[in-house]
Amino acid sequence: MAFVVNIYQLTSEFPQAEKYGLASQIQRAAVSVPSNIAEGAARKGSKEFVQFLYVALGSLAEVETQVEIAHKLGYAKNMDDLDNDLTNIRRMLLGLINYLKNRDDGVALRNK
Repeated sequence: MAFVVNIYQLTSEFPQAEKYGLASQIQRAAVSVPSNIAEGAARKGSKEFVQFLYVALGSLAEVETQVEIAHKLGYAKNMDDLDNDLTNIRRMLLGLINYLKNRDDGVALRNK
């Protein structure tokens, strides 16, 4: 959620003309990341959770692309911290996906 706050702070500095354009799109994609994690965690099983984690990963890729566009347009200057956040969140999501998949595979093997 701290990532979303950082995105909102970043986009608040965009030109007024981008308020309902790129800034809004980046904000929606950023909010989608923790929202999909939360929704997936509330689901019945690991398979559903993993599906929502993949959606969160897709939203993270959207944010990365859109922030890069903002950077190329000169709206986002210092990208180091944001790049680190994107990398760390991607790693955590992939780690959780791998953990859940491996855990489920182990359970399936034990139940045979």
